[in-house]
Amino acid sequence: MTQTIFITGASSGIGKATAQYFHDKGWNVVATLRDPAQAGDLAALPRVLVTRLDVTNGASIAAAVDAAQARFGGIDVLLNNAGYGAYGPLEAFDMEGIRRQFDTNVIGLLEVTKAVLPGMRAQGKGVIVNISSIGGRMTFPLGSLYHGTKFAVEGLSEALHYELEPLGIRVKIVEPGMIATDFSGRSFDFRQTPELTAYQPVVDKLFAVLGSPEMAATASPPSVVSEAIWAAATDATPRLRYTAGADAAAYMAARSEQDDATFIGGVKAQFGLGR
Repeated sequence: MTQTIFITGASSGIGKATAQYFHDKGWNVVATLRDPAQAGDLAALPRVLVTRLDVTNGASIAAAVDAAQARFGGIDVLLNNAGYGAYGPLEAFDMEGIRRQFDTNVIGLLEVTKAVLPGMRAQGKGVIVNISSIGGRMTFPLGSLYHGTKFAVEGLSEALHYELEPLGIRVKIVEPGMIATDFSGRSFDFRQTPELTAYQPVVDKLFAVLGSPEMAATASPPSVVSEAIWAAATDATPRLRYTAGADAAAYMAARSEQDDATFIGGVKAQFGLGR
């Protein structure tokens, strides 16, 4: 029986690459995005349903899940991929901006998961793959909001692992490193205001490092994440976390082997931060 994966944030990058990857493996694919007109060549593929879903809009979530079940009869794998990164000094964000980051990366993920769970419970099986980041287990400067959401994804996923495993539903976390997508473009929300001059030296250092050829050279193509998602979705073991990218593996190894002072000191050195 052909299996079905339901993907949020499928307009580009990891989501679109994964939709293509699973389709090529013979799966049914529900590719959801805020604007279905951006689906491009996905819309022409057989066994692919393109439908609208905004993770901050409950009605669109419910409608997308209903459409998926009507077309394919059920959802075997949920890929919670939709998200973006808010970076900059905390003082530069108003509460609307703070809530938008958490509504998209955390609350939206939870609402999509809740919408899919009844069908998986009825089936007695399913897999939920949540896209976190190495930024869910370590941090970079000026990323309090983004890292806050990814640390939340790590925690909620680990807790859900306990409660859903007895129901036959596996929870998996995929942790990409630097990926060559448009995350630093339209999916990157950086804020700084002119009056917050005290933070500008850190802002300058952040962009110098993230925009450096050395950092760009570590970025993996989205296909690397698609392969990790495939491994997670098809792994029947209780394994919880999967890294994606050589840099992710290196960072996570260092994080597990070093104490806080050593690891954080290394990040400070990488960004040229004193003290």
